[in-house]
Amino acid sequence: MKYVITISRQYGSGGRFIARELAKRLGIAFYDQDLLTLASEESGMSKSIFENYDEKKDSFFSGIVPAGYGFDMSMGQKVFLAQFDTIRHLAEKESCVIVGRCADYILRDFPNVVTVFVHAPLESRIKRAVEYYNIPEAKAKDRIIKMDKQRKSYYNFYSDKGWARADTYDLCLTSDIGIQESVDAIKTFAERKLKFNLLDKDE
Repeated sequence: MKYVITISRQYGSGGRFIARELAKRLGIAFYDQDLLTLASEESGMSKSIFENYDEKKDSFFSGIVPAGYGFDMSMGQKVFLAQFDTIRHLAEKESCVIVGRCADYILRDFPNVVTVFVHAPLESRIKRAVEYYNIPEAKAKDRIIKMDKQRKSYYNFYSDKGWARADTYDLCLTSDIGIQESVDAIKTFAERKLKFNLLDKDE
């Protein structure tokens, strides 16, 4: 049985680490930055364009895009639509864990999708930003605020839901319980929602 678990996250919450470990535990594909490469290949647009507009909302047109994308759309909107197609193609062909990029909204009409939001106290996120992203402690808080604002703006622009709002997701949890403990919690919840063993590889 195919299924998808989407992980949305606050910056510095460890959501990406949890998503990667979850995919590893379940033996399924993990998609984060890989989505940019896949969307680039499928759309014909340069990967650098996807990197420049990754999880960012813009309000102006710029750049050159291939046929098939309306010229009344901004470059950011074209990037979103290309990623939209890629995410849906992935969900159709395999079980996977997908990080960010409105995947929960994009797959809202797909069966067997579990949507998760990972958060953590600001102090914990500052510590993680310093330790894992090498951001100076004096600048970590500003970086966190900026990235959360960017992700919220992107999500709320392209969906009709609310980023970080509890009723938007199936499950919200704090990563302060630990990475492996978070993986355990998501796996247990997903199996109860989907009503099958995620480690059963029979299709």
